[in-house]
Amino acid sequence: MSIESVHALPSSRQPSASGRAEPQVSAHDPFPGIDDDDNDDKSSNVVEDVQPTPPDGRLFSPELAQARRAYFIILGRALALISILMWICLPVYWAALSSSAQRTTNLEAWYIDRDGSRVGQGLWQAFVNNTLPGPRLGWSMIRASDAGSDDQIAQMILNEQAWVAVVVEANATTRLTAARVNGDTTYNPASAITVYYAQARNEIATGNYVVPITTALLQYATEAFATSSAQRYFAQINAQGKVNDTAVGMLAQAPQTISPAISYTTMNLRPYTAPAAQAVTLVGNIFLCIFSFMITMAHSTARKLISPYLRTPSYLLIRIMTPLIAYVPLSMSYALVNLAFALPFDGRYSQSAGFLVFFVYAYLGMASLGLALEAVITLATPRFTPFFLFILIIFNVSPVVLPPELQPSFFVYGAGFPISNLSDAFRTILFNTESHLGRDAAVMVAWILLSCGTISLFTWGMRRRRSVLVQRLCGGKSSKEKTEEKLRHKGVEKSDMVGYA
Repeated sequence: MSIESVHALPSSRQPSASGRAEPQVSAHDPFPGIDDDDNDDKSSNVVEDVQPTPPDGRLFSPELAQARRAYFIILGRALALISILMWICLPVYWAALSSSAQRTTNLEAWYIDRDGSRVGQGLWQAFVNNTLPGPRLGWSMIRASDAGSDDQIAQMILNEQAWVAVVVEANATTRLTAARVNGDTTYNPASAITVYYAQARNEIATGNYVVPITTALLQYATEAFATSSAQRYFAQINAQGKVNDTAVGMLAQAPQTISPAISYTTMNLRPYTAPAAQAVTLVGNIFLCIFSFMITMAHSTARKLISPYLRTPSYLLIRIMTPLIAYVPLSMSYALVNLAFALPFDGRYSQSAGFLVFFVYAYLGMASLGLALEAVITLATPRFTPFFLFILIIFNVSPVVLPPELQPSFFVYGAGFPISNLSDAFRTILFNTESHLGRDAAVMVAWILLSCGTISLFTWGMRRRRSVLVQRLCGGKSSKEKTEEKLRHKGVEKSDMVGYA
């Protein structure tokens, strides 16, 4: 027998190890049990055929006209889609940042006057009438009786009722006057005013606006008070042109009673002590979304190997449960990376308990983002899912970069999105900020349940559409008979048709 006369059996006719023909899935066959997103196979899984080189091998040769046209059409469509995506997404992120300096008056700031005399009243007038350029906070005068003790004021700041509280302590004017008269060397000007704020609530807002604006205003107000107070005192001790040597001696003994006279002490109730936490509260959430996308793409490829043989309930089970199981080691790895960089997991709980809670919320965040991608890939296919990934990231991250007070009202939607709640939960775990852990978990669980529902609905719809297509192509027989007949022509036994029942 010559070599030329040897022909391989068609793949659909070759016997399997068990002696039965195995069902074969053809890239051009519309009848197999089709995965919901396998219509993108040709773009992602088919090995390109090697085409013969044109005679002259030039890009613009006449022989390449058809291929060249298809080449430029594909590139042109990609450029158009990416340009549209830019105009949809980038303005959202830009808008989240662009008007923050004009919205600083939305940041609640309290002025509490316990002194009730010259220091407290003079400073408040400076606050109200300040002529400093630049943004301003939304200052309110709070009665000392309503504010309560120092601990109560601190707790209200921690409860996010205000961003900053400036407290003029009781008897500030009396203590300053007594220190001048008596030459009290122990007098501390910084004891006159206390400033309370919580940096970890949002390190960008506090670092760029709350603290700089407050300190600049206090510097302006205290200097103005010190100047006017010194002028009054020197006029008093130099009455009728005769200098009071005793008073001058007391001033020489305690010069801090003239300059600066009064100052302030800052109390950072929740310091942002771990710079690496920025990777967790913002950028790290983007990484979680990307890792979820990688699993979605890998799962899309892997499940094509078994989806033709699975009934719809079994197929839905692997579509939902496989990613949920895969997110467990990924979330643990993410938590361990943060542990290696000594993030303060003991901010609210013990170190071990804080780590476990962090892991749980990282898992919820990854699941809420990943299952959303799993649902979308059913309709968008692997070819277009990266476009949705970019949309998902931009619309999740934009409300997180700044607090709602510094953004247009449009961004209030962030309260119902995963990354905003995940970032809030991480701040609570690491820095013991105001706790919304229950709400944060509820939002992410709601996203998970919604995605489970949409995955089921989209998968059923895609399989139903394929079933209708089979019926139309096969003629007037029943759906089951049509499918069995088609598969018998392909060499598939009835016992192998479990996936098509």
